[in-house]
Amino acid sequence: MSAASVLEVEELVKHFPVGRGLVGSSGTVHAVDGVSFELREGEMLGLVGESGSGKTTLANCVVRLLEPTSGSIRLHGRDITHLSRRELRPLRRSLHMVFQDPFSSLNPRMTVGEIVAEPLRLHRLAGRKTRESRVIETFERVGLGPEHRFRYPHELSGGQRQRVGLARSLILEPSVLVADEPVSALDVSVQASILNLLRDLQRDMGFSCLFITHDLATVEFLCDRIAVMYLGQLVEVASRDAIFRDPQHPYTQALLSAAVVPDPAEQRKRRRVVLEGDPPSPLAPPSGCRFHTRCPLHDLSAPQSDEVEPALREFAPDHLVACHLVAPGTPAPRISGVEASVA
Repeated sequence: MSAASVLEVEELVKHFPVGRGLVGSSGTVHAVDGVSFELREGEMLGLVGESGSGKTTLANCVVRLLEPTSGSIRLHGRDITHLSRRELRPLRRSLHMVFQDPFSSLNPRMTVGEIVAEPLRLHRLAGRKTRESRVIETFERVGLGPEHRFRYPHELSGGQRQRVGLARSLILEPSVLVADEPVSALDVSVQASILNLLRDLQRDMGFSCLFITHDLATVEFLCDRIAVMYLGQLVEVASRDAIFRDPQHPYTQALLSAAVVPDPAEQRKRRRVVLEGDPPSPLAPPSGCRFHTRCPLHDLSAPQSDEVEPALREFAPDHLVACHLVAPGTPAPRISGVEASVA
């Protein structure tokens, strides 16, 4: 593990067995298949990909809400992959999660003040009066007034509920925060305020964050590095600038071709790459490169891509790509109509 890493995930696998049901299918869902990455101290790492690519399953495994099938998760150098709930409890102070739906993740029978104070009570870190002052301080930090602590979740707006979720996750001042699409359930009008808040909190408090989203504009705004996920595997990991200016994997190129740029004239010049077909089923992922069934550059790498799974390897310093068409220092061919710089 790098000296600057706070979280390291290595060859993480999560499979779900599926029994024969009404549709008559059975087998194993390959939700996450051999994912490795590191989260560095004080950085925001964005994880992007289509719906169904395994992003949320990966997040739930990282925070140990799901048990991994295999692989390892190390937090501050300690392997937490197989720790019991009792052994994990003290480490929960360092690792927290912000959920996608702020309403379903809050207990409707508790006031939001009680919800935010609960981590302090469970970890026995403060008495009642101290907990109350800490709650007020944390509420102010996330943009809520002291009076909000007496309300119930249903009495708050979606944006306010997500601020409560942030407050609950940050009251213990964790070193690692996993944010699973924290603004996708909110109105567009409040998404920007929550993203600005998260960015400011991360800079002020210095925690590392794994930020999961399908919105490319969000990761461009927030993140230092970006990991691109497809059908349970990472296909490219690089700095934000490298991903947006010089994407190497064909899937990354196709994703970025669909991103909207603020200049209307520039937007009209761009060609969107429409991938053929639907993503394969995780019940029966393709052999070899999992993207080869939809890859616009498949003819250049067949039959190798049909038979051999590409390793995630270094294309340039701090730029990893899993593609048979990419070699160290040798860029991948560009999909026709996709410019080298898409930022």
